[in-house]
Amino acid sequence: MSETQKTPEEPIIFAPKTYQYGKYKIGDHDLLSNPIDQFNKWFKEAQEKKLDLPECTTLSTAELPSGRISSRVVLLKELDHKGFIVYSNLDTSRKIKDLKSNKHAALNFFWKDLQRQVRVEGIVEFVDYETSSRYYKTRPRGSKIGAWASPQTTVIAGREELNERYQKFEEKFKDVADDDIPCPEKWGGIRVVPLEVEMWQGGKSRLHDRFVYRREKITDDKWELVRLAP
Repeated sequence: MSETQKTPEEPIIFAPKTYQYGKYKIGDHDLLSNPIDQFNKWFKEAQEKKLDLPECTTLSTAELPSGRISSRVVLLKELDHKGFIVYSNLDTSRKIKDLKSNKHAALNFFWKDLQRQVRVEGIVEFVDYETSSRYYKTRPRGSKIGAWASPQTTVIAGREELNERYQKFEEKFKDVADDDIPCPEKWGGIRVVPLEVEMWQGGKSRLHDRFVYRREKITDDKWELVRLAP
């Protein structure tokens, strides 16, 4: 070893054992023309395989001007012809603070047993109160009250404070039927309207199949579909 060479620092984690992909392949003509339709097809296949929480996805946002990125695991609750909808506190959550300065966001779904992932990049828009209320009605009673009680992402003194806030709203709604608990005004849905959607299928020797749907504006009806090198 020369005098200028250094011994690499011993890592805490190094090259965990992995496995080869290769269950499935995507041909150049196997995908539907619209990414929403293609995602729905793959999502149904994930459900049919009885994968745990196929709706689980990582949502990433970034604050400007710092460019600092934050990510969190959320659950996809709706897919419509415009995009992908998740629900959140719309007042104090970190994602909402990011979105006030930067409307761009990304989602990433990973279905290990199918060796597939879907990446979504797009512009966020807020759904209307009626749409949020429709989903809110499907939530268990405790989750409805929790949406009222939690000042999401703000610093609290301890669990006791959170429990007290929950008990306060539990008492407020004690005589209200489940379906009549109203959706909080500062809680609701955000829709990621895609500009780009990548369908990724793991391949042998890391030669994955990667296809990307892309468009310049969210108002464009036509999508370009291209294959990317892995």
